Amino acid sequence: MTNKRQFPKIFLWIGAAVVILAVVSAVIIRHARESRTDLPVYATVPEFTFVNQDSISFGSEDLQGKITVLDFFFTNCQGPCPMMSMKMAELYDQYAGAQKVQFVSISVDPARDSLAALQSYQSRYGVSDQRWNFLRAPIGEVRDLSVNGFMLGGDFPMGHSTRFVLIDPQNRIRGYYSSLEDASIEVLRNDIRTLAHQGT
Repeated sequence: MTNKRQFPKIFLWIGAAVVILAVVSAVIIRHARESRTDLPVYATVPEFTFVNQDSISFGSEDLQGKITVLDFFFTNCQGPCPMMSMKMAELYDQYAGAQKVQFVSISVDPARDSLAALQSYQSRYGVSDQRWNFLRAPIGEVRDLSVNGFMLGGDFPMGHSTRFVLIDPQNRIRGYYSSLEDASIEVLRNDIRTLAHQGT
């Protein structure tokens, strides 16, 4: 008789535990989603003016009003740069219909990265419009922007950062992402969507 009375109580406790776990999980998931929609603001991009692959001035003013993904690279890089550019090209293709999303790659080897070299690199990755700009400037200016503007490495060319930087339409740095990790790129995609939905 005792076992018959206790048996339903066990199911009752198990059922209650399942409900509690489900509620706690829902709260945790909701909190995680809400925390990702409130992206941090790391800094404001300082004023700069470089030149793109078509010898057209491009600088901080051209970031305003757009969501920008930016990185540092060089065309002769035999290390991470090809993978970085491949990931950037995938994003460039994914946002082909989004004119407010743009991409910027800044050369850390301007001595060798001539305008012709940048144009060739542009073609290699299928860039056919102004949504992805490849910039060059004197090395001192590039290093200053990388170190003091974006808080990234400045041991050029080999020691450049492999991170992508997300910039909002107000020229504020909102995130850093490993260009070599698929999971980090997926977070970047989510954060681009977040900024687009916020309309900021």
